[in-house]
Amino acid sequence: QDFKDLRALCLSQGLLFEDATFPAHISSIGPTLLPEEKLRQIQWKRPAELQRNPHLIMDGVSRFDILQGEIGDCWMLAALGSLTLRKQFLENVLPKDQGFQDDYAGIFHFRFWQYGEWVDVVIDDRLPLLNGRYLSVHPRTSNEFWPSLLEKAYAKLRGSYQNLNGGYLSDALVDFTGGVQVQFSLKDPPPDLEEILKAADKSRCLMGCSTSGQARRNIELRNGIVQGHAYTVTGAVKIPYKNGWKHIIRIWNPWGHGEWKGPWSDDSPQWDRVEPKYREALLRNKDDGEFW
Repeated sequence: QDFKDLRALCLSQGLLFEDATFPAHISSIGPTLLPEEKLRQIQWKRPAELQRNPHLIMDGVSRFDILQGEIGDCWMLAALGSLTLRKQFLENVLPKDQGFQDDYAGIFHFRFWQYGEWVDVVIDDRLPLLNGRYLSVHPRTSNEFWPSLLEKAYAKLRGSYQNLNGGYLSDALVDFTGGVQVQFSLKDPPPDLEEILKAADKSRCLMGCSTSGQARRNIELRNGIVQGHAYTVTGAVKIPYKNGWKHIIRIWNPWGHGEWKGPWSDDSPQWDRVEPKYREALLRNKDDGEFW
């Protein structure tokens, strides 16, 4: 599907695009994502029906725009959170030639790396809702729609929303960048893992991490970490602490809330022993899903 041709056709006819290849239908959701009676209750609505003044992007793109919905696609959203930190990659995936203000025709497109080339995925902007709530990612700013539309394009690429329900963070990182992925097991980490992460952060790599366990169960441990869940690594630094140095790593939860409660968490006493200039530069004490 050619985005520019389809949009020009819709504009000339005064119509909003309806994508027959990924229709507003149960087939696009997938037969087993939800119980049958819930599947039948799904309504599809365009952003303009949900918000008076929708925007694709408001005040730039940030990981904090993303709040995971009903679908278990934390693996994809953790990769997306990482992508927002690297604008040069993001512009590849999220082309700038579209929006709700100029030449709006209910059609959008996103690019993903598949089998050695960039593939352009065209969608209409009808989003699935269940009882008035987003089935997919919901925006933290109510009238910003890039996360929901990008997720829909990725669901189309994969065949259905159901096919996003569980997956590997590393696959999504490759699909968003065309890069090469490397994995480290924390059961048996390399001795210089902290230095590797610091170097990777400096050289603008995209990073994520995940916990083992059943993705469908989402059990939150007493320490605040969720089992079977994927997270974004958003920073790695070495700071002076007591009489030496401490490596700390910053991690973000695609739920947009729910944080680690142990050492170096937002309220932990460790921060009291850190020089104010480091503390002010690094610590954001709020429940936004991000923690050291």
